[in-house]
This record gives sequence, C-alpha cells and structure tokens, in this order.
Amino acid sequence: MGADEFVTFLGRNQNAGIDGINMSPKNTNAPSRVKGANGDTIISSGGSFEMGFFSPGISKNRYMGIWYKETLPVKTVVWVANRKTPLTDISGELKLVRNPEILVLANGSGNIIWSTSTSRPAQGPVLVAQLLDSGNLVVRDTLTNDGNFLWQSFDYPSDTLLPGMKIGKDFETGLERYLSSWKSNDDPSPGDFTYHCDPSGYPQLVMRKGSVEQYRTGPWNGVRFSGVPNLRPNAIFKYGLAFNDKEAYYSYDLLNGSVISRVMLSLNGVVQRWTRPIGRSQGWVIYLTTPIDNCDTYALCGAYGTCNIGDSPQCRCLNKFAPKYSDAWADTDWSNGCVRKTPLACYNNGSDGFLKYSNVKLPDTRNSTFNVSMSLDECQKACSNNCSCMAYANLDIRDGGSGCLLWFGDLVDIRDFPEGAGQDGVLEGGRQIAVKRLSKTSRQGPVEFKNELICIAKLQHRNLVKLLGCCIQGEEKMLIYEYMPNKSLDSFIFVIYSITRKKTNFLADEMRSMFLDWPKRFHIINGIARGLLYLHQDSRLRIIHRDLKASNILLDSNMDPKISDFGLARCFAESETGANTNRVVGTYGYMSPEYAVDGLFSVKSDLWCDGAGNS
Repeated sequence: MGADEFVTFLGRNQNAGIDGINMSPKNTNAPSRVKGANGDTIISSGGSFEMGFFSPGISKNRYMGIWYKETLPVKTVVWVANRKTPLTDISGELKLVRNPEILVLANGSGNIIWSTSTSRPAQGPVLVAQLLDSGNLVVRDTLTNDGNFLWQSFDYPSDTLLPGMKIGKDFETGLERYLSSWKSNDDPSPGDFTYHCDPSGYPQLVMRKGSVEQYRTGPWNGVRFSGVPNLRPNAIFKYGLAFNDKEAYYSYDLLNGSVISRVMLSLNGVVQRWTRPIGRSQGWVIYLTTPIDNCDTYALCGAYGTCNIGDSPQCRCLNKFAPKYSDAWADTDWSNGCVRKTPLACYNNGSDGFLKYSNVKLPDTRNSTFNVSMSLDECQKACSNNCSCMAYANLDIRDGGSGCLLWFGDLVDIRDFPEGAGQDGVLEGGRQIAVKRLSKTSRQGPVEFKNELICIAKLQHRNLVKLLGCCIQGEEKMLIYEYMPNKSLDSFIFVIYSITRKKTNFLADEMRSMFLDWPKRFHIINGIARGLLYLHQDSRLRIIHRDLKASNILLDSNMDPKISDFGLARCFAESETGANTNRVVGTYGYMSPEYAVDGLFSVKSDLWCDGAGNS
C-alpha cells in the first residue's frame, strides 16, 4: 500500500463488546466504522473500558476518548485524543492508516483534526488497532506481538494515570510522559497544571502551574516519596520509581483485583488517587490527595527554612540559621528564607559538623548528585570533603540504608512531619496499619496514654477505631491502629484557607468536599450516632469521649466512620452518667457550655460536641 492509502479503523455498536479488529487491504469495505454520527464505540475484551465520541459536561463539542465501561451516571473519562481540536458537530471518523501517520481523526469534511505518528514503519501487511483491558489503545502489526507497539495511548496521557502507565522521560527517544489537567469540566484541553517525573539531579514527582513549581513529592527512598508519608506499601497498590540510563519514570500497579484505581490531576492542581470496588454500585472514593496542606506549597519557607503545619508560625529556620529579612518573616512572608548565623569554616580549613534531621521531607534534589554504591559513612566523608556540599542522606532507607545523596546549593522545600501524627506502616503479613507516635512534649502524657490504651482495648464496635497494639520503650510511646485510607472527616467538610501577604490561597479541593453528598453524610452521621450509643449505653463501661470532633472521626475505604482518639475519655460505672472536674480538657468550640464554664460533663457533652463539629 502507498503512503496515501488507508484502511478504516473498524468498530461495532457498544453492545457488541469488540476490542478491535485486524485490518488489511482486503477488509476496507467492512460494514461498520467508528463514526460520531452512528454512536459507534469499541469495548475492551474484558469489558473494563470503552472508546468512542463524547461531549463533556454541558459542552456541545465532540471528542474521541476512552472511559470506564460502567453504569455510573457520569462517564469517568481517562484519555482524550483531540483535546486541543474538538469536533463541532456529530460528524467525525477515526481511521487507521499506514505511514507516516497511524491513527487519524477526520471531521465531516474529511479534514484531519488529530493524528498520531510512529518512529518506525509497520513490518507486516496487516495492522491491528486494539483497546486493551488496561485502558491502553494500541496499534501494532501482526509481526510484533511482544508489546513493541507502533503507537500506544499510554505514551500520551491526558489528566489520568492508570495502573501500568508511566509518567517520566525516555532518555533514548526524548519522549516525556506527564499528566496535564483539563481546562474545565466542560473542556478537556490542557489546563494550567502539569504533573511530571523530573529527572534533574535525583528524580521526584513535581507539579507545575505553567512553568512555576507548585508542589513536589520529595525523592524516592526505596519505600515511598519522602514528602508523602501516607503513600506506603499496602495490599492494594504496588508503586515505585525507576531510574537508569534509558529512562526515569513513576508507575503503579494493582495488587488487589477487587478494586479499580486511577490517579487524576484535578482542575485546581490536586493529585487525587481514586479507588472503586468492582461489582458494586458504590462510586469512586478518594484514597489519597496531594498536596494536603499549606506546608506542601513549594518553597513556602524559602531556603534553609522548614515548615511544620502544627506550629505557629508554620515556618522556622534550621538550627544555626536566622531569617534573612526578620521584618518580612514577622509579617508571615517567609519566601526569602534563612541565612547562616556563622559562615562555614570549610574554606579556612575549619572543622564544620553536621546536624541530623529525622522525619522530614528531604530538600529539593534538582541540585543534587547520587551514588548507589556508597555507604552513609562514605557519603558523609564525600560531603565533608566538598565545601559546596550542604547536606547528605541515604538514597535507599531499606535494610538499614544504602546509597548516597548529596545536595549542592541552597536547601529548599523542607517540611517536618509532626511526631504525634499518625504514620502509616505495614506488618510482615502485608496488613497496613496506622501508628500514632507521641512526642516527648506531647500534652498526652502517661495518664492519657494509658487511658486511651485501656479504653479502646475493651471496646469492640464497627464505628470505633480498632486498636491493634502498643509499644512503650523509655520515653517512646506508640499506639498501633487499623488503617483508615480516607483519613479524617474534617478533610472532607472543612475548607482550609491560608492567608499570606495580600494573597489568599485556596488549598482545599472542591471535588473532595463535593464527594461528600447528602446520602454519604447521612451514612456518616448514623455511624457516629451508633458509635456514641455503644459508648454511652451498650458497652460494658459507660464512656464519655470529651473530645468528639470531625478530626477525630476517621473514615475507612467504604466511608464508614470510626470514632478515634480516646486520650481524654472518662470511664464510668453503668449507673453513672456524668461527673465534675477541675481540669477542663478538650477543644474549645466543641465543648458544651456547662463543661467549659463549670467543668460538668456527661453523655450529653458528647452530643454537643458531635453537633458542633459535624453540623
């Protein structure tokens, strides 16, 4: 066939369930084609994905796309071909051709509005276009069945990353795969935000608005990204970063066949990891979102500054550093960062030392170098012997640590993770857990720690968080709970604003709060009420929580609520319903008036807290 000849990309009506078809010069007169006017679609062999023409939202424009083949009211679109060049009517036809293009999308006048190309010519006489059950649209010839496709949609993502896809850079071909947000719910053309695997220095995931960096995950440490402590190994996902001479990329796969998953870059620049049980009418559930708070804002505290979301102010300088401009710092403008109080003595043959920082998001690695074979001691020596080296760390934290990561230039975008915050972990059997580690200065001392341990250990209810174990060694105190993937209720119902100089940053994801529709809210309210009824009436002990608020209501994968944090709880005999105390504890704004003023608390106090926190 000559270069100007083509064979038509064939399809069937969506009820046919066909995933593709072999194409050769002999079958160009086949009875059906993927035409917008006919409503033709192609369905993957396992029935997971469907491809055809669609109009997003209220738009009348038409696009060729791929979406989940499911019964939900709104299509979950994962890939769009003609993002920048929509069809303006129901015309349109997707065709498979030979060289130089592979796939072309033509309008009603026959003009090509979108096309693909391949770096190598087809070898066989028969071309095959197929929608795989992974959601990948591929084109191959019959002589290459080993996955060496002529073209695949996975190489050109839209706003969604599916299991098996990559975002990153191929150093041999120069191909860069990245996510780009939609412009609006009605317009899938590229929006303001992009999400990349940046291979500069040592690879990390980076989100940009235009060319300006907004957020980064921190470098991969062999287990997770240092800036995303909640994204740990679990029984659902397997994810990781690969980096070699040929390519650098991030990808993930599903370990649990009972769920489907996608990662989406939202309109307002939030990376959302969604999951959905297979075979259930339940909609999509957010498993994880990033960025999560103001401390995830790129370089919020400037050079040599570190952010802690629990502190006020949130930014402080590293030890031996001071604000570069103290007046601006006092006015909550931390962007200029910090400077050393005393210059390094390295250039004067001095003896500079190092300070260790733990439980932090590692600095930006674009000005770094690494060596996979060096030990930590060798890494320290290498940094000590180079006056331009500002910090060092293990490249991989597994098995006691290995490899060497060296930073040169200013240390930027560091954050502290609170010691008392819940941290994720995985038991040897693969069960994911949440670990609550109490700092030495925590207001929850030995009495409250013991109280929480005793209270929860005696309680068993579907709407109470389950305590799996504890650890006490010296001043270290840890509680081990069942893992709650949807975090706390406050992250869904409260809108968080951060006010800086003459600027308000909207940090909450609107889609996250919109996800909590009234049926889900009613389900959560019922669950909290059942948990309280058990605490107040049905358990062996009558328990008053005293600190019931949205942040202490955790949500599991099914959005079932679990009451947590029993450090301030009080246990009573069955006949008692309240008490008086001179030590008023809890969270102001959630306390009942009689408790806040007179120290009187009862089962009614918890009902007040629940109404104040979740109304």
